[in-house]
Amino acid sequence: MTKPKIHYGFWAKSIEGLIFMYAKIIVDISHEKLDKGFDYRIPEHMGDKIYPGVLVSIPFGKGNRLIQGYVLEVNETAEYDEDKIKDIAEIVEKSVPIESRLISLAWFIKENYGSTMNQALKTVIPIKESKKDIIKKTVILTTSDEKLAEYVEKYERKHATARLKLIEALKENRQMSSELVVKLGISSATVKALEQEGLVTVSEEKVYRNPVKFSDLKPYGIVLNKEQRNICESIRNYIDNNRGRYAGVHLIHGITGSGKTEIYMELIEKIIADGKEAIVMIPEIALTYQTVMRFYRKFGNVVSIINSKLSAGERYDQFERAKNGDVKIMIGPRSAVFTPFRNLGLIIIDEEHESSYKSETVPRYHAREAAIFRAKAEGATVVLGSATPSVDSYYKALKGEYVLHELHKRAKEAVPAEVFVEDLREELKEGNRTMFSRRLDEFIKDRLEKKQQIMLFINRRGYAGFVSCRSCGKAIKCPHCDVGLTLHGNKHLRCHYCGYDIPMPQTCPECGSKYIAAFGTGTQKVEEAVNKMYPQARTLRMDLDTTSKKDGYENILSAFANGEADILIGTQMIVKGHDFPNVTLVGVIAADLSLYASDYRSSEKTFQLLTQAAGRAGRGRERGQVVIQTYAPDNFSIQASANQDYTEFYNQEIMYRSLSEYPPVCSMMAIMMTSKDEKILAVLAEQIKGMVDTVAAKHEKLRVIGPADAGIARINDVYRKVIYVKHTEYEVLVAVKNLVEEKTEDMELLKRASVQFDFNPMSGF
Repeated sequence: MTKPKIHYGFWAKSIEGLIFMYAKIIVDISHEKLDKGFDYRIPEHMGDKIYPGVLVSIPFGKGNRLIQGYVLEVNETAEYDEDKIKDIAEIVEKSVPIESRLISLAWFIKENYGSTMNQALKTVIPIKESKKDIIKKTVILTTSDEKLAEYVEKYERKHATARLKLIEALKENRQMSSELVVKLGISSATVKALEQEGLVTVSEEKVYRNPVKFSDLKPYGIVLNKEQRNICESIRNYIDNNRGRYAGVHLIHGITGSGKTEIYMELIEKIIADGKEAIVMIPEIALTYQTVMRFYRKFGNVVSIINSKLSAGERYDQFERAKNGDVKIMIGPRSAVFTPFRNLGLIIIDEEHESSYKSETVPRYHAREAAIFRAKAEGATVVLGSATPSVDSYYKALKGEYVLHELHKRAKEAVPAEVFVEDLREELKEGNRTMFSRRLDEFIKDRLEKKQQIMLFINRRGYAGFVSCRSCGKAIKCPHCDVGLTLHGNKHLRCHYCGYDIPMPQTCPECGSKYIAAFGTGTQKVEEAVNKMYPQARTLRMDLDTTSKKDGYENILSAFANGEADILIGTQMIVKGHDFPNVTLVGVIAADLSLYASDYRSSEKTFQLLTQAAGRAGRGRERGQVVIQTYAPDNFSIQASANQDYTEFYNQEIMYRSLSEYPPVCSMMAIMMTSKDEKILAVLAEQIKGMVDTVAAKHEKLRVIGPADAGIARINDVYRKVIYVKHTEYEVLVAVKNLVEEKTEDMELLKRASVQFDFNPMSGF
């Protein structure tokens, strides 16, 4: 394991003499309460051998019994009375358990993203919850036929019908599952009686919960084309030349439908043949069904999944299976990067541009950076893949930090879709007041007639954007958040931030006017319009409302894949990575929704969404068509997506980032301050601004913006302010973060407020 780069000097000279170093150690990482670390003194002879993640033996409790624990952090001071602190007994010299590597990863996240070690640990290490094991019981007939005949005669005389029934059932196969015994109406008392007579034994076996359930799948037999094969061989050469060592980060930039998944599977096949394991990260739970089905067809039951829709018992069991070696491939969203594989060889991040790889809660880590740190520590390789790479990754690839691989052709020689950009301003001038342009309407009717499928994409769930009064102009807002309420199809107004919910009022709460109405478009409203204009069409809607239940994604996607619907209406989850051969038309209802967000990445997100949406059409034999509806047809990101030209988009976008000093040209940190007391928040923000200004005085290039109200100044009655800090060197921002953490540690104001950090934020606060 690569030791973290941190100063671990053990003894230091001072006027008073020697300064001791102390280690904070956690003794049971399988316990739910991870918020308890114990201070121990580091003996002189251990020097710099003690660092986060190291397994040590320590005297514990009044009896000083020796137990093992993991080092969380090393400090010059201890929280406990120094006179009562014990010494670490020894470093455990044996193969490093996976938990040690994950603790080291937690340390990296804590240091680089701003959180406590406890928060990082709870993110990284699967917590063992008290879950009842599933035990499979089998009743086995163990006696000879001669002896069995004696007992049958005996039971017939005593009219022991239940025992006779069980013996008769066991005669053919000599064993039976306990579930089948129960179905026969035989009680556990009957089984126990036969067991005491020596006729049967009951075996017990622990069974893991397995969320992957596929049967009768055809084997996966794809042959790579020349481009795919060349990339596979190139990455394999890097792995072979760095056998057992980190083989770098590889970015596969391939147009939609170019067969990146097939490359992933070829690489994984080699990794497994070498006795190693692989993690495959996908951005959306919605992608799990199709992705797992492909991998399962290729690799069988060594494939498993991890995601938030699994039960606590299922999640824990998947990590246990990975640790035990029963699973070789783990597929899931960003939390999959923490799979406790013991011999990790490859981490794949599919659709690497997706913002969902960045955590929205503390610690605000990015799964890509966590994956790279882990790969370096464990001698693995990282492969990123996307048709629309993040500007950050492509920038690093062009600088030579990542290895760039390009796919220019679609697999199976499929032709890229034909893209049309429709100006909604012109539609309105021509008298078209529906939400479908004339071209899209014509194409929908054509596809319905041809029995081909359609996907309609809009980047908003619900029925409408907001509700306002035409008399006084006031929008109906959430009383707890600084946002408007969204109208849903059940005639309720709902806040998408805190969940506040009220029935749609008949009159304006401000002026009493009856002229109150919804504005904007959501998925439910699109569904309503489709049903009205195309009553013959079978529709499915896929958004957070329809997929909230377990298996919601799989049920909708499998129904659409099986041809049970003509039109799939959805938010961005329907345009990411799905492969439906019969989809020949994709309609983007309102391309501008993501274009004007208060986020420096808004153009990038718009380009990615539109390009990914266009990539869903024409993946089978028929060429696809895409209709992008917009009020800004000349916008460079919309034009570039229509041309399916990533280079055109990147060149314009990186110029804008350079001029504005935004990532990846410049690193940026957001300091978010929150409190339920607006006055306390204002004082705290000014004090933190003063701390940052002291650093800015020493660094000419350090730019400080704020404090200012966050984009949404109040959520769930909590006020929010933000300070943005920019510098070309990421390490300088980490130093600013460390200073603020140190200065605010004992601050009285933080009893009624909080401070969070976000590095290179994926969206505006």
